[in-house]
Amino acid sequence: MFDTIVAPITASGGAVSLIRLSGPEAWALAAKVCTPFPTNPESHRMYRVKFSNQDDGLVGLFEHGRSYTGEETAEIHVHGSSLSVATLCENLIAKGARMARPGEFSERAFLNGNLDLTQAEYINDTVRASTRRQLAIANEGRSGALHKSIESIESVLTKHLAAIEASVDFSEEIGEADTNKIRLDLQPILNQLDDLIIRSEQGRIIREGLRIAIVGPPNAGKSSLLNRLLGAQRAIVTDIAGTTRDYVEETCELGGLLCLLIDTDGIRESEDVVESLGIQRARSQAAQADLIWYLVDANIGLTPNDEQEIASFAPPVWKIVNKIDNHKTIPPATIGISTYTGEGISQLIQQVSELVPELGGVVPNRRHSKSLTSVRESVEAILMGIQYHHPDDLLVTHFRSALFELGQITGTSASTDLLERIFSDFCIGK
Repeated sequence: MFDTIVAPITASGGAVSLIRLSGPEAWALAAKVCTPFPTNPESHRMYRVKFSNQDDGLVGLFEHGRSYTGEETAEIHVHGSSLSVATLCENLIAKGARMARPGEFSERAFLNGNLDLTQAEYINDTVRASTRRQLAIANEGRSGALHKSIESIESVLTKHLAAIEASVDFSEEIGEADTNKIRLDLQPILNQLDDLIIRSEQGRIIREGLRIAIVGPPNAGKSSLLNRLLGAQRAIVTDIAGTTRDYVEETCELGGLLCLLIDTDGIRESEDVVESLGIQRARSQAAQADLIWYLVDANIGLTPNDEQEIASFAPPVWKIVNKIDNHKTIPPATIGISTYTGEGISQLIQQVSELVPELGGVVPNRRHSKSLTSVRESVEAILMGIQYHHPDDLLVTHFRSALFELGQITGTSASTDLLERIFSDFCIGK
């Protein structure tokens, strides 16, 4: 049986803060710090009370099996003073509660069957969401969309595993398993797994941000573009070539997409040791980026050296011509902007937003994708085994491997260490 835990579940500093008390003694402990506590308390009712720290507010009660954690719960509404929250938590701990670990409320919800592991992870994504697209993915995940997809795959694999195991154990009575039927059923599963893995990569960019390296020759306006997009003077801007001596990283939202902008040293031949190191780092950052903006001055245009540099980078590389307010002729296959007037900036942002499609439905995270890739390998091994008439015992091994990895996603086969790693990443109060 679990003990009773307590923690604030809202950030401090607001008008009202919430403290959650969850466990077998939740109502009994709440009664020790709330007066008057109802003689016959009812679940899903709010009661006006005074607290042991002299603050006053509300307490909401939830009976076992009907709360977020699945346990008996009291949710205490106090004024937002951090001192009021801290003293009331201290009082509850003195009465017998324990301070909750990060993510422990959600962990108990998972262990009590109120959530599967994917839903718990998407709750954490919801808390951390800073863009519209991140929130949309998190909300869809909390609804159980990924769990339903995994269940549909599990159902097919489990059915055919049972058939093969039965044919192994009772071959004389029921004969061999219908491998042609298995093959026909598993091919759509393979396609479904491919789609999920692709969506995971697209979702990675939405969750973690699109890394955009701003590179190009000195004085093209790279730092000015960074400042324009941030709406602040983050990078030093002068007429002196080579001002940026190291890369500058900043995050912002462009078209609903979280972006990590990397302003780099101007790329040119240089005998200056420090500048040369900066140029080397610029190329290194470009190599690690999801997207490269190669920025040039419209008054100079794209030189053969620029084209050579662009050819050395892995795509996608966008050729961007700055200072079009002074020079209106834009070369083909380029994007024209002015960091001075703002011309073309909105079109640039729009193109960024279109780079990653809007994702509705299931969007697995990195952890899910790793397991899905393993599932795909097992399903391919099954299909290969059928094609080359491998023993049924070997097919059974591949089926079990696939089902184990699916259980890693939903939590049915997750180890204690895995659960600890996942829930320790949550904030206290979730």
